[in-house]
Amino acid sequence: MPTEHHYELTIDWTGNKGEGTKTYTAYTRDHTISGTGKPDILGSSDPAFRGDASHYNPEDLFLSSVSTCHMLWYLHLCAVNNIVVLEYTDKPLGIVNEEKDGSGKFQSVTLRPRTKLAPESDSAKAIALHEEVHRYCFIANSVNFRIEVVPEIV
Repeated sequence: MPTEHHYELTIDWTGNKGEGTKTYTAYTRDHTISGTGKPDILGSSDPAFRGDASHYNPEDLFLSSVSTCHMLWYLHLCAVNNIVVLEYTDKPLGIVNEEKDGSGKFQSVTLRPRTKLAPESDSAKAIALHEEVHRYCFIANSVNFRIEVVPEIV
């Protein structure tokens, strides 16, 4: 029987400017994401949807989830395969298609991890482990599109 893990947050909308959602322009999309014992995350919608560009939007956070889940599993697989990662940076790219009716979905995510390995590490094996990550990553296993990985070893 699989182990079940539970995750719980509090999302508070902070965008009531006095009239609530009386009109489409009467409120902001600002909100706060909080979890017990964790710092708050200021959220909004994308500026294209009347959001605050200085706050993370749901698409940013989703992309971050895909990227960080991949990274954490990758680091684990490297550790158990004697690959010593010294640095890891990713600049993921997510593409969302918006339909005329306003609905939309992520069409693709491309991860572009750049890693620095210890000299004794097998760079070919390090590259190959990126594909193995997809078998384990909870987020990658939960999406309905392919996640492309374009790794670079420096």
